[in-house]
Formats: sequence, structure tokens, C-alpha cells
Amino acid sequence: MVDVSEKAATLRIATAGAKALVNAETFKLIKEGRMAKGDVLAVAQVAGIMAAKKTAELIPMCHPIGITGIDIDFTLDEAGCAVVIEATARCKGETGVEMEAMTAASVAALTIYDMCKAAQKDIEITGVRLLSKMGGKSGDWSRKI
Repeated sequence: MVDVSEKAATLRIATAGAKALVNAETFKLIKEGRMAKGDVLAVAQVAGIMAAKKTAELIPMCHPIGITGIDIDFTLDEAGCAVVIEATARCKGETGVEMEAMTAASVAALTIYDMCKAAQKDIEITGVRLLSKMGGKSGDWSRKI
């Protein structure tokens, strides 16, 4: 693990994204809140938040950090039959929160799969990626669209 003890504690923010691609029938069940296991997006939101807090336990070289906030937002893309996930993590610390944001987005997508697998087996999870980061020695960065 990299030694970050000499780095200054600064505000750090990272946003990551992912998509869960479903068929029209599954999309309708998600949108209408009629999936047998319950409210897909509410459960996926809680799972993503829990995952962000456990990132250092899952990724071997990640530092355990004090997350000060995590937001997970979903956009329902009807034309693409997709649930678009954005996870934003924040902390004041010596190292960034990119891995926490990406873990949150990934686990939210996996939870959507789990909540919907009885209705559809071939759900695809795509586009797991860092969208932006702010703070730290390397400065701000944003994905070019």
C-alpha cells in the first residue's frame, strides 16, 4: 500500500458511472416498482452506499478512508432500456475516493441484476468508469464526452 502520511488532507470528490441494460418488460417492472423482490432502485441505492463504505475490504491496496458523503442517482433511459447509475463519493483525506465511487456504481448495478434476475437472465452491466475526480495532488479530472 502506498504511504500517504506526508500528503495533505484535502476535500476529494469522485463520480463514477455504470449501466444496467435490460429488456422492455424488465424495464417496465423496474419503472413501475413491480419487481417481485421489491423496489429495485431503493435496494440498489442502499447496496451501493454500503459497498462504498467497504471498498478497502474488497480492493487489497485501497486505503480505508472516512467517507463524508455518498450519493447514488439513477436515470431511467427508456429508449435504451437502461438504468444509468451515477455514484458520487466525498471525503476529506490524504487519498482519493475514485475506488469508492466505482465500487458503489458497480455494486448498485450488480444489485439491479440480482433484483431482476428472476424476470430476465441476460441483463448486461456495462460502462463502469470514472466520470470525474476533484482534489488531491493530481488535481481535477473529467471524462471527455
